[in-house]
Parts: sequence; structure tokens; C-alpha cells
Amino acid sequence: MKKILLSTLLFWGALMLNAQLSIIPVPAHAYIRSNHKGFHITKDTKIVVASESDKKSALFLNQYLKTSFNITLDIVKEKPEDNYILMELDKKASTFEDGYRLKSSNRDISIAGVSHASVFYGMQTLLQLLPTSNTQSIVIPSVVIDDYPRFSYRGMHLDVSRHFFDIQLIKQYIDYLAFHKLNYFHWHLTDDHGWRIEIKKYPKLTEVGSWRNGTIIGLWPGIGNEGIKYQVFQDKISITPENAVIKTDNVRYGGYYSQEEIKEVIQYAEDRYITVIPEIEMPAHSMAVLAAYPELGTEPNKKYSVAETWGMMNKYNNVLQVSERTFGFLEDVLTEVMELFPSRYIHIGGDEASKVWWRQSPETQNFMKEHQIKDEAGLQSYFIHRIEKFVNSKGRIIIGWDEILDGGLAPNAVVMSWQGEKGGIAAARSKQKVIMTPEDKLYFNHSQFIKDDSLTANKFLPLKDVYQYEPVPKEITAEEQKYIWGAQGNLWSEYISNPSKVQYMLFPRIDALSEVVWSPKESRIYSDFTRRLRDQFRRYDKMGIRYSSHYVK
Repeated sequence: MKKILLSTLLFWGALMLNAQLSIIPVPAHAYIRSNHKGFHITKDTKIVVASESDKKSALFLNQYLKTSFNITLDIVKEKPEDNYILMELDKKASTFEDGYRLKSSNRDISIAGVSHASVFYGMQTLLQLLPTSNTQSIVIPSVVIDDYPRFSYRGMHLDVSRHFFDIQLIKQYIDYLAFHKLNYFHWHLTDDHGWRIEIKKYPKLTEVGSWRNGTIIGLWPGIGNEGIKYQVFQDKISITPENAVIKTDNVRYGGYYSQEEIKEVIQYAEDRYITVIPEIEMPAHSMAVLAAYPELGTEPNKKYSVAETWGMMNKYNNVLQVSERTFGFLEDVLTEVMELFPSRYIHIGGDEASKVWWRQSPETQNFMKEHQIKDEAGLQSYFIHRIEKFVNSKGRIIIGWDEILDGGLAPNAVVMSWQGEKGGIAAARSKQKVIMTPEDKLYFNHSQFIKDDSLTANKFLPLKDVYQYEPVPKEITAEEQKYIWGAQGNLWSEYISNPSKVQYMLFPRIDALSEVVWSPKESRIYSDFTRRLRDQFRRYDKMGIRYSSHYVK
């Protein structure tokens, strides 16, 4: 009965809040104090911070005020009598992890959080209380907001292999995540189409592997000139170049991040309480590796090249040979990656490894006999387990796409469930952490408008479908639900080659995602979300962000 009453109060509380405020993601609890006057931010207003850590939040607020209202406030440690914005750590501010309380009156604004991250989240809420129109008077309504996230993992992914984006865009992308209270940035750094991270021990990874000789034009098979050497049907190879011809633009394309640039991005994200999770793909999606170091492939005498197309990649031999030589290479690479990234989690891919290439490799088959591995699914499991053991030895944990379940799940791995929810459900039932990111609900490279005005992946994901996604499957028990760590949106860059397109594909679906992973389930009301989104668009206009508005009427 108490749970029903609490759900009812949350629902009506959300309605009361949403009728007057336009905050995304919607807070857990909030109300306007109608008998209080609002707070006026003027050039004399002070930002009071109790620690250097909270100064990060103050600087972020000042940056927004400068950009949107051409005003910069003094940051001080001593609290004046009135006319101030206080940011402080207070363990009693909330009983929830990363919870905060924001209170405003005509005299002051206070943001108290149980962690420095939650103070930062409260500051992001404050930004959405600022006027969305150009005005001489900056007035914050008098409110009390008690808020906290629903899920601990609130993530967004970006693929920089298919198209490369400089660190200016990466930093901007991290700001987008911060604005929506997301706390994990999944950086997809390697794939068939380009290796994007400097590894000092293996310079050919960037000298060779970060560059391709052309890029497919249009959807598969494009309108260009590269012939396919292999096709795979029911896991068998047939050499049929006449069956498909991929057409590319013949323009050399590439780029990579130096280790110094990587460090710069990591620090930038840390200042915004975002953890950067690197992804180093293995054992498949490795054509860029094999172009640089062909001896690591199942056909060591083959001349591999960095992939010039996307889709249908199982037509290519893009898997690493399972050998001691390969494991030595991967351990060297991962060691440098882990020295750069402080994240507890390292993503190792693990998806879409076509077993046919291992089956036709004498060296692979000999390895399987020596290690008493009965089949290629078992070999995939051996590979993942061995990499996990190495990563664990460095005090880290692996994340993998749900194919890492093949042949038996690695004991400490986190599963990122993209092929629907089946893999996530299986992992939760095995009492292992799960990040839900099903392709049909959270892949933002799919078209968001049935008559989209630019090329996208040939699938459809409207805003409403993102918003209505529920990360906790009905099929699992209350005990198993504890292993649903959170959810993540993915932005694959096959047809995204510039910052403007990144924005267009991201917004406003990131708004929907933020509410899915942050707000109480009972508070999510789509019609009210689209109402609040109109004010959000006015903020985006101020920020110079390009967005899709097809679903807001």
C-alpha cells in the first residue's frame, strides 16, 4: 500500500512540477514556492564555493552565463548576507546516491549535494531555470527541488572510427552529456575503418591503421569501385566478386588522437564528472590492426587494408588470429590504454566475430587442439576470458557487447546488451552487471524522421520510442533487476561526417535518453516531455545547437 501511495504522489508531484517548470530530465521532486519572489541574478551576484572541487561547477555556470547573457559572476569563498549562489557539499542533503537539493528565494540560491558530482547536477538544473528568451532581467523562480538519478550508469557512445572528429568536437560532445546529467562517455576508438588512438609500442597502428584509401558512397553497396573478395553465406566462404561491388570515393581519409590529446579529453570529462570508457575492439572489427600488422591475422601472408565500407563486414576477414603472438600484442596495447585511462572499466568489443575465418585457419585449429577447445564458440569464450583475466590483473573490469556470452560468460564482465534485451536478461540472471542499449531503441544513427533530409542508417527510431523505452525488463525478478546498471545511447558514425550532423542525430533524442536513465519511471509523461522540450529548443538556439524538431507539435 505504501508503494502505491508513493507512486501516486510521485505521479501527481511530477504533474504539478511539469505544469510550471521545464526541466529535462524531470527531477524526482520539485515545487514552486508561489508565495516567494524569484531571485534576480545581477553583475553583483556572487557564486560561493566551499571547496576547489565545487569551483568546477561554478566555472561551468559562469561559462553558460557568459555565453547566454554576457555576464560573469565573481567566485568567492565567504558567503555574503544575500545575493549569492551557494554550492556546497552536504552529506545530509539527500538519502540517495548523487542526490542534491536546490532551493531558491529572493535572497539567495543554494545547491547542496551529497557528492561534488551531485552539486554539479544541481548546477545543471539551475541552468534550466534561467530564462530561455533574451532579457535584461535574469530571474530564477523560487523553488525547492530534491533530485537524484534512477540509474548509476547513464551513458552515451560515439564512434570515431568510421568518421573521425577532433578533440574540439569531443569536448563539445562531453558538454552535451554533462548538460543532460549523463556520467559515462563510451569512446569507440578502434574498428575496421580506422585506429584512432596512439600506441607508442606499435606506431604502425596510427601510421597505417588510422588511414583508409576511400569511403563508401551512399548506402550499401554504394556507387563506387572496390570489389569484394569474399562473401559469406551460412558461415561458408565463397569467392564471388561479381555478386557485389562496393563503390567508394577514392579519397584518403583518417586521423587519430595523440596520447596527450587523450589525456586532455579525460581531464575535461573528469571536470564534468564524466568517466571516459575506451573501447578497443577484439577479436573482430580488426581490419585496421591487420592492415598495420598482417602477421596477427588468420591469413598472415594476405595484404589486408583498412575497410572502406560499412555493413556486411562479415564478408571480410577481420578477425585476429588466436595465438600467443596476438595475446602479447593485445596485452601491450591494453597496458598503454589503461595507463592513459583511469576508468575502472575497459570495453573490449567482442561482437560480430565470424567463426568461419578461425575454422579455415590451420594455425587456429592447432591452437584449439593444443588447448582442448572443442569448437569456435568455445574459442571466442577462451579469448574473452583470457583478455578479462589480464585486465582484471590490472585492477580493471571489462565491458563487452552481448556476444561475449557466446561459449560462456566471463566471470566478472559487464554485458552491454545491443541485440535486443536477451543478452542483458541472461547476464542479469547470472548476477552480472548489464548496460541496456538495444539497437531498436537506443541507436541514434537511425533516422528520426520517416522522410529525413539527410542520409542515415536505413532504420527508423523516433523520439517517442526512445522516451518510452524501459531499461528494466519485465521478465526478470526484483532481485535480478539490481544488476541492470543503466542504459546507453549509441551514435555510430557511418553517415555522420561533421559536427552539425552529430548534433542533428543526437538532439533531441539525448533529452529522451536522459529522462529514461535519470528520472523516476512514474514521472515520465511523453506529452509533458514534448511541452518541456519546446523550452529546451530555445536553450539550444542560444547554444547554437542544430536539432530535429519533427516530433514536437
